Amino acid sequence: MSDDLHPSKEFLTFAHRLADAARAQTLPRFRAGAAVSSKAGVLFDPVTDADREAERAQRRLINAHYPAHGIVGEEFGRERETAEWRWVLDPVDGTRAFICGIASWATLIALEREARPVIGVIDQPFTDERWTGTPDGAFYVRGGAERACKTSGLEDLTRARISTTDPRRAGYFTGEEVDAFERVAALSQLARFSLDAYAYGLLAIGELDLVMETSLKHHDYAALIPVIEGAGGVVTDWRGERLGEDPSGRIIAAASPALHAAALERIAAD
Repeated sequence: MSDDLHPSKEFLTFAHRLADAARAQTLPRFRAGAAVSSKAGVLFDPVTDADREAERAQRRLINAHYPAHGIVGEEFGRERETAEWRWVLDPVDGTRAFICGIASWATLIALEREARPVIGVIDQPFTDERWTGTPDGAFYVRGGAERACKTSGLEDLTRARISTTDPRRAGYFTGEEVDAFERVAALSQLARFSLDAYAYGLLAIGELDLVMETSLKHHDYAALIPVIEGAGGVVTDWRGERLGEDPSGRIIAAASPALHAAALERIAAD
């Protein structure tokens, strides 16, 4: 892997263009009766025109401006996936929230170099919030006002505010994973649910301290890594290893290394 992981300002500007292009497709369809269908499979896996049209708009921009770059998208798969530079797109992370009119969904955009995320964008159009992460730090913008992201830095698990999207066995978690989450949550101060990718943005600005998920795919978490790390947090799999394309999709993000270590200890406990 190249040692130069710092993306150019040009790529960062372009990442914002991709977020704006997605906004133009998702925002008019939110709370507007968007048609919903389910992807193939036994379980309900919703998708809307907002998901599809946002990714189409993003792909058109990438192919027009950077035709040698790869694309990994939730809705339309992979193009040139072995390219040195690769865009990872999740046009609507939290489609279940989207179709219920809940503003916890977000557009996720990552730029990877040699399979390592170097730019991450979390964009919530309805609340007009955007988080951007690079190796140089992370920034939060709302209503045109920008500030640096900084996690709470909390180290004590008993004071932690923890979140996950759906901890039920009938949701994303297996029985074993539910038990692991409950071991961590039982020691925390409070838990909040159903925040989707928005939870990671809140962690990056110090409003949450831990996020613990499973069953995520690469497009669900690639963009989160630069934002969390740029804000001073830690994000790994449940073994404490760097995130790759683990099919289990077990993700834990923490406000500090000490909190991360304490959570991993509880995950591993019998």
